[in-house]
Amino acid sequence: METILKKVDIDNIDKADFSDAASILRADGLVAFPTETVYGLGANALSPLAASKIYAAKGRPSDNPLIVHIADKKDIYELSNNVTDKAVALAKAFWPGPLTIILEKSEIVPMTTTGGLDTVAIRMPNHKVALKLIKEAGVYIAAPSANTSGKPSPTSAAHVYEDMNGRIDMIIDGGSGDIGLESTIVDLSDEVPMILRPGCITKEMLEEVIGTVEVDKAILGIDNSAKPKAPGMKYKHYAPKGELAIVEGDVAKVIAYINEKAAANEKEDLKTAVLATSENVFAYEADYVYDLGSRENEDAVARHLYAALRRCDELDMDYIYAESFENQAVGQAIMNRLIKAAGHNIIRL
Repeated sequence: METILKKVDIDNIDKADFSDAASILRADGLVAFPTETVYGLGANALSPLAASKIYAAKGRPSDNPLIVHIADKKDIYELSNNVTDKAVALAKAFWPGPLTIILEKSEIVPMTTTGGLDTVAIRMPNHKVALKLIKEAGVYIAAPSANTSGKPSPTSAAHVYEDMNGRIDMIIDGGSGDIGLESTIVDLSDEVPMILRPGCITKEMLEEVIGTVEVDKAILGIDNSAKPKAPGMKYKHYAPKGELAIVEGDVAKVIAYINEKAAANEKEDLKTAVLATSENVFAYEADYVYDLGSRENEDAVARHLYAALRRCDELDMDYIYAESFENQAVGQAIMNRLIKAAGHNIIRL
């Protein structure tokens, strides 16, 4: 398969830019496209054949549900049999935006899309290209991140091309997303709403709209024995090729520990990378040090995280050490992704 790379100007969107991509989606093909979070790998959400192609292209386990992307808030009523008041309130507050809502699915949503569950995950992206593509295609678009399953999520078309060239029909290049981490997922199918994946829309923000919200303990990395409620969260995600460890503790001890490990690795002809915050970046002595951004700006850290992990792959780093972050607000989302990428490899000093 020859993958078409289509560049679009996000500030000057032309309907003609989407005619081929829309046709591909209507014919059960695969199109990768940008959102405000990461690039998605899109297919017709109501076609079992199209959804199955997503799993095949990504190498994704079939029990890992796909998120259905819509372009109009009212579409939620066609996809769910039970649109609750809380769902309406959250859609009004955060859509379009990086929030995915889980509800009881309607009959039109195939089990292939939902990973065999009776619920459906829905979101309305806040990105001109994504919304235009959905409207022009005339179909709801199921779209997980457009990467090979397990690898860091793509935040640029180049990342998608690296993973998906020859596997999918088209990649729409609309530049980089503003957020860089996947959407917050909140399950509204039970009595008490529960966050199944943290993102830039935080627990506190949700509670301001709908009251009490719980957090699935398994996603915080606190209890390794806890089984995550979301099927997809039981798999290792976002992982670089090198061995990744998160180092927690007093800043001076963290720096000393990582520098010691880097020196030891150098003697063994092994390459070491460090994912550091701006405050500490110049204190490290390693083959490669990536400045994620300031601790005072966690949004910037989130935006750079996946690019940093992919850069470590490009440089063939053997070992990667990452500073840790507070397990609250956006820091919770950053830590969730790091913990998954590291396979729960956390060094506490």
